[in-house]
Amino acid sequence: MPILEVKNLVKSFGKVEVLKGINFSIEKGDVLSIIGSSGSGKTTLLRCLNFLEFAEGGTISVHDKVIYDGAEKNKMSDQHIRDMRLHFGLVFQSFNLFPQYNVLKNITLAPSLLKFDTQENIEKKALELIEKVGLSDKVESYPCQLSGGQQQRVAIARALALNPDILCFDEPTSALDPELTGEVLKVIKQLAKQDTTMVIVTHEMNFAKEVSDKILFMDDGVVLQEGTPEEIFSNTENERIAAFLKNVTEY
Repeated sequence: MPILEVKNLVKSFGKVEVLKGINFSIEKGDVLSIIGSSGSGKTTLLRCLNFLEFAEGGTISVHDKVIYDGAEKNKMSDQHIRDMRLHFGLVFQSFNLFPQYNVLKNITLAPSLLKFDTQENIEKKALELIEKVGLSDKVESYPCQLSGGQQQRVAIARALALNPDILCFDEPTSALDPELTGEVLKVIKQLAKQDTTMVIVTHEMNFAKEVSDKILFMDDGVVLQEGTPEEIFSNTENERIAAFLKNVTEY
């Protein structure tokens, strides 16, 4: 049984159809990487999964239960939307940390407001997550005192603090230089080894090839091909995908 199943997801902005019937599913513990050129709909798909945008059609199911139906989107309560979002954790490309709070407070704020547990247990888990991402010496530091890579690792810990079923990344290294990119990708690889279910929009082809169980190649709002890294990177017969990968490699 898939942990996440998306069926015929459709999303438009005005007259521009951005998602044109997206279908895919992933199993618990799998890593799905979404690749493709800019403007193909990758980030919009991720935002629809996290209910920052709302698809006009199609369904999203978690643990075989439909949690979103585009045909019913105008009937959803605010509480239902908040509950749906808890299935997903999202790490943005621009970190989006609260500048006025230190590392510990950034991670504990949402679980505290949602009363996930006692404050003592929330802080205990936060400290464990800070250690997991290699920042135990930065607990009291503020975002302005951290490198971009460190800020992104705090953002990963913050997303994990809410115990999401699926952890999503929107180009998590696009705002980082190559040296800092490596430290963030290392953390994501560690999470993959721990059977964390992840959906990752990325331009890092070597990383996608190495860490993914499944690849989704998107182009102009549709899924051109879904398959294993070997099927996409080594054996694709799709000319559009082959041309994209050739250009990326040459670049």
